Amino acid sequence: MNKKNIVEKTLEAPARTLQKGIDEGERITKNTPLGSKGPVRRIKDYWYMLGPGLTTGASDDDPSGIATYSQAGAQYGLKLLWLAIFTFPFMAVAQEMCARIGLVTGRGLAANIRTHFGRKVLYFSTILLFLANTFNIGADLGAIASGLQLLNPHINYYLLIVASTLVILFMQIFTSYAKYAKYLKWLALILFTYILSAILAHPDWHAILKNSYIPRISFNKQELLIICAVLGTTITPYLFFWQTSQEVEDQNLAGQNNSTYRNENVGKEIKNMRVDVWSGMLLSNLVMFFIIAACGSILFQHGINTITTASQAAEALRPFAGSATYWLFAAGIIGVALLAIPVMAGASAYAISESLGKRQGLNKKLKQGYTFYGVIILSMLIGMMLNFIGLNPIKALIYSAVLNGIVAPVILILILIIARNKKIMGKWKNGKLSAFLGWVITIFMGLSGVAAIYSLF
Repeated sequence: MNKKNIVEKTLEAPARTLQKGIDEGERITKNTPLGSKGPVRRIKDYWYMLGPGLTTGASDDDPSGIATYSQAGAQYGLKLLWLAIFTFPFMAVAQEMCARIGLVTGRGLAANIRTHFGRKVLYFSTILLFLANTFNIGADLGAIASGLQLLNPHINYYLLIVASTLVILFMQIFTSYAKYAKYLKWLALILFTYILSAILAHPDWHAILKNSYIPRISFNKQELLIICAVLGTTITPYLFFWQTSQEVEDQNLAGQNNSTYRNENVGKEIKNMRVDVWSGMLLSNLVMFFIIAACGSILFQHGINTITTASQAAEALRPFAGSATYWLFAAGIIGVALLAIPVMAGASAYAISESLGKRQGLNKKLKQGYTFYGVIILSMLIGMMLNFIGLNPIKALIYSAVLNGIVAPVILILILIIARNKKIMGKWKNGKLSAFLGWVITIFMGLSGVAAIYSLF
């Protein structure tokens, strides 16, 4: 027996044992009804099912988004509370389409657009995406520094920005994707601090319920701008690119990103993905709901109508809602920024790298993906420098909302065309309901973009 055969025999035994254990685990799971499992086991199974959808939804509630929701409540009370319920199904459908495209094709969104539509539209969209994300990253880095100053006001603001930038870059570049994905998943739970802080603020629940399902718009410039800002920070292009690429990353991590595996197992993966995506989007919109409810019930009622940052919202709530709300709000600002900034930078990196046909992914080492990590580093450094030249957080939000309003409808149209194409998606193409909801939100986002531009003049 030669050395090659000896090695093969040595490796076969543990492989057979491992496969036998996996098969037995699957047999037990399939033959055990969900209802017969204990509550702890059901919670664990649900938690293991969550992944890219949860982190994508959680990253949507970044400090810039928190400031936008806080301003919506402070300026208009509970009038715009219906937006949280309105955006939920549309946001979930859009993200589900993106995830399904990634699972079925095994490629990121930008790679699919480049393959099926060419590069001109893609280059235009990715440049605007990069600019919008970079403005948001700059605002969110400032939010981390402000959030940390809420905990300790004596720490230098600019030192905190530099330190935050370096820590996030280090995590993205030098942490393995498996560890990084787990870190993002656990960090998503920080969003519950916003829900808890709103409950502790004791808002007027009767008025909240009354305003939750009645859409009201006055169509003046200021109100249109805040609605556009809410939509622009909720249904945003960076989520589309991140969601699709993370589904592919998870397949690569499991060694399952090949056509044979996808054809045989994509049905099960899509079923789990839907639970993940709808859970993540539900959490995201719940946070929006509770923040608007708290600020609308408290700040608006006390005549505090201008909120420019998430930190200012925490400070404004403290005299009326107590220290517990203040500390929870501060912790949430720091936590969601640490989650959202890498997602924004990563989304830009995926989009640009795939557009150029370069090797990409957080599963690559730095020397294996210079373009991918170069985009992340550039976006982070520009975002950091914006704070040193006096970045105005409100202007950053407006610029991002306008850019997202231009990009989102274009990308959504391409997503809808891909998701409806049977040659690309097979039997997993869009159904009539998904297509209808997708086109509705595309039209709505297009109108929102036009309204955002109109409101600036």
